[in-house]
Amino acid sequence: MYSILDKEIQYIKGVGPKKADKMSRLGIFTIRDALYYFPRQFEDRSIEKQIVTLIDGDKVTIKGRIKKISNKRINRLDITEITVEDETGTISLIFFNKAYLKNTYRINDAIRSFGTVKKTEYGRLEMHNCEIEYERLEKNVGTIIPVYKLTNGVTNKDVMGVVRNIFDTSEVKIKEYLPLELVDKHRLCDINFAIKSMHFPTDKQSVQIAMYRLIFEELYFLQLGLFSIKGGNEIKSGINFKISENIDKKIRELPFSLTRSQKKALDEILGDMNSNRVMNRLVQGDVGSGKTVVAQLSLANCVFNGYQGAYMAPTEILAKQHFESFSEFFAGSDVKVELLTSSTTKKNSLRILESLENGDINILIGTHSLIEDKVKFKRLGLVITDEQHRFGVRQRGKLSSKAENPDVLVMTATPIPRTLALILYGDLDISVIDELPPGRKPIETLAIKKNARGKLYKNNIRKEIEKGHQIYVVCPLVDESEVLDVSSATEVYEELCHNYFPDLKVGLLHGKMKNSEKDDIMEAFKNGDIDILVSTTVIEVGVNVPNATVMIVENAERFGLAQLHQLRGRVGRGKDQSFCVLIYDSNNEVALERMKTMESSNDGFVLAEKDLSIRGPGDFFGTRQHGLPELMVANLLKHSKMLKLAQKEARITYANDPSLSTEENRGVRDKVEYMFRDIGYNMSI
Repeated sequence: MYSILDKEIQYIKGVGPKKADKMSRLGIFTIRDALYYFPRQFEDRSIEKQIVTLIDGDKVTIKGRIKKISNKRINRLDITEITVEDETGTISLIFFNKAYLKNTYRINDAIRSFGTVKKTEYGRLEMHNCEIEYERLEKNVGTIIPVYKLTNGVTNKDVMGVVRNIFDTSEVKIKEYLPLELVDKHRLCDINFAIKSMHFPTDKQSVQIAMYRLIFEELYFLQLGLFSIKGGNEIKSGINFKISENIDKKIRELPFSLTRSQKKALDEILGDMNSNRVMNRLVQGDVGSGKTVVAQLSLANCVFNGYQGAYMAPTEILAKQHFESFSEFFAGSDVKVELLTSSTTKKNSLRILESLENGDINILIGTHSLIEDKVKFKRLGLVITDEQHRFGVRQRGKLSSKAENPDVLVMTATPIPRTLALILYGDLDISVIDELPPGRKPIETLAIKKNARGKLYKNNIRKEIEKGHQIYVVCPLVDESEVLDVSSATEVYEELCHNYFPDLKVGLLHGKMKNSEKDDIMEAFKNGDIDILVSTTVIEVGVNVPNATVMIVENAERFGLAQLHQLRGRVGRGKDQSFCVLIYDSNNEVALERMKTMESSNDGFVLAEKDLSIRGPGDFFGTRQHGLPELMVANLLKHSKMLKLAQKEARITYANDPSLSTEENRGVRDKVEYMFRDIGYNMSI
């Protein structure tokens, strides 16, 4: 049924096709999208001070009359200065490249201005690039203002203007979609009041009341969606694997001793395999903590019990690395390991599929190719998914469906805060490998400004290469971007080749290359035939190169802490001291805080908690394929108590009405589907 909320945004007064196109970059296509595009924070502009009381750093509103307006041009920069006075003193409002303001305002105009006060060394008061408007308007200054997440070409005023015009349309009214029992039980405010208060708050209390309602429902819908996707938390009966005595023999044959946390994780896995229920376990291990050997021993126990195992990796490079590692681990035994990816030749693929179905292959390693319908196992007993968050919601379960209730093990090198892990993997038991193998030297991390990068390359990197070591250089983009002023992989590659290292072997690797090209380049780097590898984040989860001792990340401010930590983990795998250099080009407070955090900690779980608090769960992995939609108002760390409350209510709702098909849950179902729309989820599927 069509609703006024489904009306395209371009038909709202003052929008039109061009502005609608810009708004679409924020995911705003309809009235509904705009109303639910909530602010990321609020700015209290209601604090008003007289000029004489202002001190350096004050973020306040001042009111006065314009005394003087002047324009001047310095070094191609237009500077407009508006002098404002009240009965107590004067302040200068400074604007850059806004010469039009001289023709907008006049001497003696009564204005309000909001901004941060700067006191010069001569005692003069200034506000730079502040908000200014006529006092009679009182729209954006002197009140509590929503601050939205923006994109190129869309301002905060644009979003506010669109939402204001929507509210001016009288027929826009949202029907209550939460069951009235829940609304009454938790004293939730009316949905129309909540949404209007988020965009145009009258005071702090109205924001708090609105937030309480919206945080509760967002977490409630999140849990319902995940329950529906996972089919609840039903415990199924599974294979009862015996713990093979050959496992102890394999452990004794290892060229190293297992760490305490590796032993603990393995004991938990073998205990699950030995039970009568299906194992559903997540193994979290920081970069280099030794998860692979735990996976190998788990698969060994599966094979020694007469079953087959499957190991699915997110990239072909990683799948190939695991194939080599597993082949070496099982060398000299009767265990047959094979690799299946999109690059496998048709002839080899047919041979592998036939051998797999006959039971001649014990362990199959591969990428998404493993979930294709033509892949059939004779007796699949254990499924391992590596870096699970990189696979789509539906793909995760498809491999497990190739047998009746096989055990499931999920491996991830992305440290996930326990709160988020319980949300994403609420139906899994969790094991943590939180210590590095003995002898590993901590990676030294240094953050430097972009203007120091030339010296870094000429001196420090040159010396490291002269020692016989190799270097990673990671960039956020493949090609130059006119929109984002960030170093691109191709641009940096050409610069290093021509300006810094014309005598060295520099390689380029990115996701737009063919798989065969990527494999050849990675193989060359692994074999020492490339001194410096310039890459995009395709190497974030990649091959093990012990001789690579330096990781340089260009425009590091564009990466989250979790991703920077993953990149850092590509080095530090050999006996030599390794380094990570973060090159940043931003004075943004969040970016600077992120750089300091990386310098001070090598603990992936500490960084993950910090990253979650800064960026929120929707952006935590740099992708939303992991099955968690972006949250607009809730924060899983700050609102953990509300999360437990919402989980409890969602569990009751799901238990009573799994398909959300009753009359009272129809609105809930629509909201859940809307929330999960970007990951292709529909409850009718």
